[in-house]
Amino acid sequence: MATSASNPTKKAIRNPGGPGSGSQSGRKDAGSGSGQTVKFARRTSSGRYISLSRDDIELSGDLSGDYMNYSVHIPPTPDNQPMDEPVEAQSVAVKAEEQYVSNSLFTGGFNNETRAHLMDKLIESAVTHPQMAGSKGSSACAMPACNGKLMTDERGNDIDPCYCHFKICRDCYLDALKDTGNCPGCKEPYRATGDNDDEAPVDFPEASAATAAPALPSPTSKPDRRNLFEPSKSLLARGQAGAADFDHNRWLFETQATYGYGNAFWPKDGGNGGGGYDEDGEEDDDEKGMGDGVDGMPEMLDKAWKPLTRVVPMPAAIIQPYRLLMLVRFVALFFFLGWRIQHPNEEAIWLWGMSVVCEVWFAFSWILDQVPKLHPINRVTDLKVLKEKFEMLSPANPTGRSDLPAIDFFVSTADPDKEPPLVTANTILSILAVDYPIEKIACYISDDGGALLTFEAMAEAASFANIWVPFCRKHDIEPRNPDSYFNIKGDPTKNKRQADFVKDRRKVKREYDEFKVRINGLPDSIRRRSDAFNAREEMKMMKHLREARGDSVEPMKLPKATWMADGTHWPGTWTTAAPDHTRTDHAGILQVMLKPPSNEPLFGLAEEGNQMLNHSDTDIRLPMLVYVSREKRPGYDHNKKAGAMNALVRASAVMSNAPFILNLDCDHYIYNSLAVREGMCFMMDRGGEDICYIQFPQRFENIDPSDRYANHNTVFFDGNMRALDGIQGPVYVGTGCLFRRFALYGFDPPSITDYSRREIRPPSDLDDVELQKRPLTAADFDDELDPNLLSKRFGNSAVLAESIPVSEFQGRPLADHPAVKYGRPPGALVVPRVPLDPAMVAEAISVISCWYEDKTEWGDRVGWIYGSVTEDVVTGYRMHNRGWHSVYCVTKRDAFRGSAPINLTDRLHQVLRWATGSVEIFFSRNNALIATRRLKVLQRIAYLNVGIYPFTSAFLLVYCFLPALSLFSGQFIVQTLNVTFLIYLLTISLTLIGLAILEVRWSGVGLEEWWRNEQFWLISGTSAHLYAVVQGILKVMAGIEISFKLTSKSAAEDNEDIYADLYIVKWTSLMIPPITIMMVNLISIAFAFAKTIYSEIPQWSKLMGGAFFSFWVLAHLYPFAKGLMGRRGKTPTIVFVWSGLIAITLSLLWISISPPKVSGTVAGGGGGSGAGFQFP
Repeated sequence: MATSASNPTKKAIRNPGGPGSGSQSGRKDAGSGSGQTVKFARRTSSGRYISLSRDDIELSGDLSGDYMNYSVHIPPTPDNQPMDEPVEAQSVAVKAEEQYVSNSLFTGGFNNETRAHLMDKLIESAVTHPQMAGSKGSSACAMPACNGKLMTDERGNDIDPCYCHFKICRDCYLDALKDTGNCPGCKEPYRATGDNDDEAPVDFPEASAATAAPALPSPTSKPDRRNLFEPSKSLLARGQAGAADFDHNRWLFETQATYGYGNAFWPKDGGNGGGGYDEDGEEDDDEKGMGDGVDGMPEMLDKAWKPLTRVVPMPAAIIQPYRLLMLVRFVALFFFLGWRIQHPNEEAIWLWGMSVVCEVWFAFSWILDQVPKLHPINRVTDLKVLKEKFEMLSPANPTGRSDLPAIDFFVSTADPDKEPPLVTANTILSILAVDYPIEKIACYISDDGGALLTFEAMAEAASFANIWVPFCRKHDIEPRNPDSYFNIKGDPTKNKRQADFVKDRRKVKREYDEFKVRINGLPDSIRRRSDAFNAREEMKMMKHLREARGDSVEPMKLPKATWMADGTHWPGTWTTAAPDHTRTDHAGILQVMLKPPSNEPLFGLAEEGNQMLNHSDTDIRLPMLVYVSREKRPGYDHNKKAGAMNALVRASAVMSNAPFILNLDCDHYIYNSLAVREGMCFMMDRGGEDICYIQFPQRFENIDPSDRYANHNTVFFDGNMRALDGIQGPVYVGTGCLFRRFALYGFDPPSITDYSRREIRPPSDLDDVELQKRPLTAADFDDELDPNLLSKRFGNSAVLAESIPVSEFQGRPLADHPAVKYGRPPGALVVPRVPLDPAMVAEAISVISCWYEDKTEWGDRVGWIYGSVTEDVVTGYRMHNRGWHSVYCVTKRDAFRGSAPINLTDRLHQVLRWATGSVEIFFSRNNALIATRRLKVLQRIAYLNVGIYPFTSAFLLVYCFLPALSLFSGQFIVQTLNVTFLIYLLTISLTLIGLAILEVRWSGVGLEEWWRNEQFWLISGTSAHLYAVVQGILKVMAGIEISFKLTSKSAAEDNEDIYADLYIVKWTSLMIPPITIMMVNLISIAFAFAKTIYSEIPQWSKLMGGAFFSFWVLAHLYPFAKGLMGRRGKTPTIVFVWSGLIAITLSLLWISISPPKVSGTVAGGGGGSGAGFQFP
């Protein structure tokens, strides 16, 4: 095993002053110095803690753990064939620590010490995958009076620390190391298996370690910069530089091998080359090898540079007429409004005035919405080039490991009653099965409710992933959400080549059905378990009191605790509220449910486990999965979802620190397993260093076929977002977004802040190229950000602060083109992940505590921004305002799919929350009017429209009543329907239709979808948007806080009809304005029709004008009317009561104020000349 001074031992990690600082472990050194310690304890059945006295445990120097895996590359010759099993690079001690972390539930918070609760088991069912928390060896410890289980390796096999194969558990092994360092079995110092004389390992030269990929630079590690960043040198040259004791010529003579083309590294048949992806994103079996040279000879150095993405402009035959029509309509509106102002209706000046004011505002609103659509674009990616650059053998990457950056997935949930755990579990399973390097993925689930139901559901999902994920990889399953996959209608064997697919699918389907039964039965299981344990504790207490006081003891009631599967108290929210165990008052919780996978592929056996599935050609590793529930205490503002996301940002920075973050709602799953790779193409392409996030469109399932309430929202996602992509980028819409972590930290993009030109003091031995490629410090990112003042911005975690330069470097694109100014050398990210240890998890518990954000810039400049119910839009706006760009990634196959509320009431409340957030933005410092110059003009107009569009509701409400007022009064908005008015009206209408048709062409939106969007625009504009304006003004002027209920993701109880929620009528005050508009317009049409028929001189033109606009209003409200009818026309009585009272009151009030007048006697009326209109 090759060692390096830059790789600290376990002892050095626990002693910050020890020698060495590794490239990735620098943040761990700081973690030890930050004062974060772990108190190791085991809880008894009654919930009390028993200290295990682990604070003073230190490993001896002889058993130090290396934090980097160095692999020795030896070409496979006839005498040197590859072994079936990868060489173990981590010591037993490191594996013991990592397994201990995964088997412990960490809790802590404000004024509480961090505790590691040893978990005997997480769930009732058996745990099979060795990476999962709670997995233990099959054999018992051989030490006397110890029933512990042995440590296990990646396959779940028992680990024997000594060559004598003495069975010993982790705790006894650590005790033996601390006491004498001798094995209790053979009484000799510990030697790893294979170190005896009979199994002497091959002594490879130490210089061979130099052929491994360069380690990632530490933020504070300066002496190694020259060796780490030399992109001009080949890796072979680096290896030969220090291999003076290795005779290459002799090796060539003895093995009859050659260097270069034709040897074991570059075979003529291209056998060691990696496959590619074809144009559709599928793996191309024909594209083997490393190039297209003659006879498979690679053309690594001669290949032309290829971009990962390209922009596809809209066809000129569509976009040019579209822009021309925009100009024509703008001119027509200008002259029309001028004509309207110059020709008032003297007979009804009030009606004319209201209509003109509304029309002016509508024209202004249309300009705000239309101008940003001047330059829509499309983008395409090349997954084949991505694979060639990052995952194929090259001089800089002789191991062929993936050089792609890591990604942290965030999934947020808050209430298991409204967000079913089964839905969240399916989302987690789709993430764990994504097509991306397994060791580069970490998934974090944020449970803001701290519910045991969610915790155990995620543990069940981690257990089922042992079956589901290898099945997806083996058979290329799409989508990788098991519920969606098994509900697909059609032939499941289409495009499946392997003969055992049907057998495997049948077995996995049976396992998934059992998995759903377990998930759905968790609430009852937890309730029965808690009742049994609570009854036992009450009996124990009564028995103890009787023994102490005698038989005269009154019954005592103990707190009704919620119990975990291992028989201990759940530290989060209890079913029955108790102090320190409520939704707003509980400790921080962190559980590593799936520990980080090994760096080398781990193929299954022919018959893996009890499932009898052949995974011999399938990698069975699983990505890391972490359950997080941040601490909540009374008196602290936890800032809803934004606060939960920021807690995940900090915890992930400490544990995995991936340079990119992809956040998903619990009901949005990965529908296209290659979508993450497509997003990474933009980040890793030329100019990718200035991209802050990649926004994917939202697609929804289980929407009614007619899309009654425009839930698909395709006009926005396929129209507006494509148009913004041609300016500075789309807005952030809350889910399905791939973030650059460095941009979330509130820093400016490299194009704005030229890091390489800052006045710093680099080492004197660095030339210009090395200076440009060097790892940056925090002071390089911001002139005002002194390293000693980092706590004012990011908090007092030294580990978090030191992780910032590391994540910035890892997120850079490859420096393989002169235009890439801020790149990284190839092969810099092939190093293994830093193993987890208790100190790292303890630091993560500290950064999710409720007090951590006090007196910091979290929520103000760093992370998700606080102060608005639409934190997503504000967060994206802040990044664009600093000069960042974003990209809209529309994949051929939908990237993500989720659910949307199809019930009318739920849909209105969802729109109300969005509109209220927009009003808050308008009245805050996030208003685009006061943005910086870095925000482009058209992007500024788009953000200005985001804050202004709810105010259109007031004008829209008035305009919807104008036809009724016109019919009641007998007047119209114009004095006469002359030719000029009709020409203007016709021109404006035709240009609007033309724009709609062309927009449908370049955006791909259907005409029916466009019409549904128009209908719901009026429905929401006269209901939710109006209420949002009122609530926003009340918050600004009176300080009244706004609270919203979580949108329910659960389906209706009617299992036979997936659209049952569509017909449920739930009364809400938001329905009053639209109902009133419908009733008033219907009454006005009947009134005007009767009045015109029985009048002496019928004025049909005014009737037709008013009736036309009334029918226009009613046509837009048709979906709303259908929603009120329910399934069988059963409308709540309150709907008719409110609407009838309001409509009649308004009608009578108008007739009383301005009664209709008739010039002569109405036939049959019997009245005089002054008599009013009477029905016959």
